Amino acid sequence: MKITELLKRDTIILDLHSTSKSDVIDELVGKLGEAGRLVDRDQYKEAILGREAQSTTGIGEGIAIPHAKTAAVKTPAIAFGRSKEGIDYESLDGQPAHLFFMIAASEGANNAHLETLSRLSMLLMDADFRQTLLNATSVDEVIAAIDAKESENAEEEEEEVHEAGTILAVTACPTGIAHTYMAADSLKAKAKELGLQVKVETNGSSGIKNALTQDEIENAPAIIVAADKQVEMQRFAGKKVIIVPVAEAIRKPQQLLEQASKGDAPIYHSDKKAEGESTGAKERKGFYKHLMNGVSNMLPFVVGGGILIAISFIFSLVLEKKFPDNETIKTIGETLSIIGGDNAFKLMVPVLAGFIAMSIADRPGLAPGMVGGLMAVTGGSGFLGGLIAGFLAGYIVVGLKKVFSKLPQALDGIKPVLLYPVFGILLTGLVMLFVVNGPVKAINDGLNHWLGNMGTGNLVLLGLILGGMMAIDMGGPINKAAFTFGIAMIDGGNFAPHAAIMAGGMVPPLGLAIATTLFRNKFTKAEREAGKTCYVMGLSFITEGAIPFAAADPARVIPASVIGAAVAGALAMMFHIQLPAPHGGIFVVPIVRGNWLLYLLAIVIGSIVTALIVGLLKKPVKAE
Repeated sequence: MKITELLKRDTIILDLHSTSKSDVIDELVGKLGEAGRLVDRDQYKEAILGREAQSTTGIGEGIAIPHAKTAAVKTPAIAFGRSKEGIDYESLDGQPAHLFFMIAASEGANNAHLETLSRLSMLLMDADFRQTLLNATSVDEVIAAIDAKESENAEEEEEEVHEAGTILAVTACPTGIAHTYMAADSLKAKAKELGLQVKVETNGSSGIKNALTQDEIENAPAIIVAADKQVEMQRFAGKKVIIVPVAEAIRKPQQLLEQASKGDAPIYHSDKKAEGESTGAKERKGFYKHLMNGVSNMLPFVVGGGILIAISFIFSLVLEKKFPDNETIKTIGETLSIIGGDNAFKLMVPVLAGFIAMSIADRPGLAPGMVGGLMAVTGGSGFLGGLIAGFLAGYIVVGLKKVFSKLPQALDGIKPVLLYPVFGILLTGLVMLFVVNGPVKAINDGLNHWLGNMGTGNLVLLGLILGGMMAIDMGGPINKAAFTFGIAMIDGGNFAPHAAIMAGGMVPPLGLAIATTLFRNKFTKAEREAGKTCYVMGLSFITEGAIPFAAADPARVIPASVIGAAVAGALAMMFHIQLPAPHGGIFVVPIVRGNWLLYLLAIVIGSIVTALIVGLLKKPVKAE
């Protein structure tokens, strides 16, 4: 299938009226809609914006390729827009974009369509071709230029021969349409220019192409993995692997190839750990990666819903008592509670489970995971049941993929829209209903009973541990483990642990902020300025605000932060404080159950402890 079978005259705009990124998206979505290529414009635009939220599709060199694969597309198509003046599209190289190709792929698009859409992205790597499109004076000239370039490339294609020592690469982007193939083409073009041998495996929407063999992997000096989604990494165990976002292969192919040719890369281990640091993003795999994917996507529901719950408490517990006859206050409190507590916060567990499953099995895992998470909520197994549901659904769908891989290739289009959802939801639901919910509900009840009967001494110890955990890695796995435990306890109706957790999480940035104020001679001017920001971040329960200080001086800052946070957590438990809102920092302190002044005192004492330890340990800096 030719590109011009998808790019037609009625989807080309030679002179865009747009002046901004959002305008360009609106104008091209409108063009596709007018041409009858979309089922639902709003849904398609939402998918486009969702892709942009992952990383910009302004790839540089004056090109932007917004794209989405969604059921909102009626017929696979390409819209082309041009702006000779250029438009700021948040491109990777910071330059204005002039050529815009919006790719619309339907949910069940066949391989021929997907390969055609992918071919376009490769053609655009040629600077002369881009200039031809910029200079075209009519729609017919644009179409003729694309036809000519596609024919030229088809004639040049020949069987690749890969010798021992060939550099290997894997490229993959979330939709598998544009960036996957542009990254591959960029690496191959630069390798040819440098006189290097490279083989690139693409993990696109139409499947894995040019797959790396085990012999090639054994003989490769290094492997470049340029991916923004999960790819098979087990095969690279014991090899030198460079892991970067897919955009890096488009922007910096020479740097990556030269690094790989020298073997300058960390060793990748089958236990998912690597020795040393690569120049790109370090990949997290296994249990932690999947859990963090669920937690990070759950957090907006926790924060948004939790703060609305906290505000509703202010209306219902404070203002209603002062103004008992005021119906408006009562209505506002009830409304906020319905939105935050009965809806946003109740989506927390299904979203957690859905995105854990999606991390494991890609998009087909989302629906079974969310259904499993919802069954955990309604079945009483709660947060812990949701965690189990996420991993259960993910690995069930992985198993289904292997089972259905034996079906004829003609059925590939119905797998994601029919087979995976039906069997994934069914099997996950059956296991949750008959195996998981009952025992996990009993565990939850037992845990809450145990916590409810703990003496003051044990509660203080628990608060000490949870508070300290929040400061050890400040947003890392230990911090998130404590935070996740607190959310699970709130979900189970026990509000005391999370009070200690939030107090501990607020202390590191607040403690460092106080230290920069009290011990000015021990911090640089830049650090003192950062300290001002830490006041705001600490009060907002953003522990990560202390990371710059910890990175610059870990031996002093981390122990001081852990001790102060542990003190705050222990005091919160000793004062019998309970926190029904999962987030909000200083803004939710007044609605805690117990004496809110004592809770505030716990946070202040912990912060001062951290500040004093830092001040005592750090040496004065040289005069600036």
